[in-house]
Amino acid sequence: MSYDTQVPPAAPQVMRNGLGTAALILGIIGTLSGFVPFFFWLAGILGVIALILGLVARGRVKRREADNKGVALTGVILGLASLVLSIVGLVIVVTAVSDAVDEIDKSIKDSAPKDPSASPKGKAPAADAGKNKGAGLADGDTSVYDDDVKVTVSDPKPFSPGEFAIGHTKGNKAYQVTVVIENGGKEKFDTTLVSFSATAGKDGVAAEQIMDDKVGAGFEGTIMPGKKATVTVAFDAPEDAKNLTVEVNPGFTYDASQWELKIG
Repeated sequence: MSYDTQVPPAAPQVMRNGLGTAALILGIIGTLSGFVPFFFWLAGILGVIALILGLVARGRVKRREADNKGVALTGVILGLASLVLSIVGLVIVVTAVSDAVDEIDKSIKDSAPKDPSASPKGKAPAADAGKNKGAGLADGDTSVYDDDVKVTVSDPKPFSPGEFAIGHTKGNKAYQVTVVIENGGKEKFDTTLVSFSATAGKDGVAAEQIMDDKVGAGFEGTIMPGKKATVTVAFDAPEDAKNLTVEVNPGFTYDASQWELKIG
């Protein structure tokens, strides 16, 4: 009796395509991140990983352990693209930060008072320099800064707050002043950060700023070179107060200026 001997067929080889696919995915994410300058670090990290995985995947293809040659090659290319974009993003970010620091330094220098011997809060007009030296400005005086931004506060006048006014206390008196900002410089002036505050009486108690349908809106937008803007500001003061100290700050890079005003 004879028996037929049959050799079982060899098991099919399983392709190891995972690294090529991972390289492609990371390469795509890295490339997209590279188009956002502040994500340059993410593009760089993903680009390196995608490049390494793609090269390893191509090695598997050559050894016939994988059959996704196109996917692996695309992952390598996208990994290189991510690295290039990350370098470009780094240059853009460093340049932007350097420019921003230079602008801040320039703004600080430009906003310093012109005359260091005058009031530290602002320079009074030449005609009144002696009168105001070392003291607050008087009504109608102008505080001039190195960038030629000029701030003027008028003489206070009695003010009648509306029925639904905010900041007014019953029994106190209210006064309004006109604040004018003139841009005598060569660049536009942003009024977003202009702020007001005040104190009243011999004890210097805080004088709340009043807001109703007539006052309290403040400055808005920008003032172009050679132009000016005007707003009315009202403050709440004790009934027996005889003076009102109004402070105007053109912005965080400026020194505030103060006006000593008589009321009552």
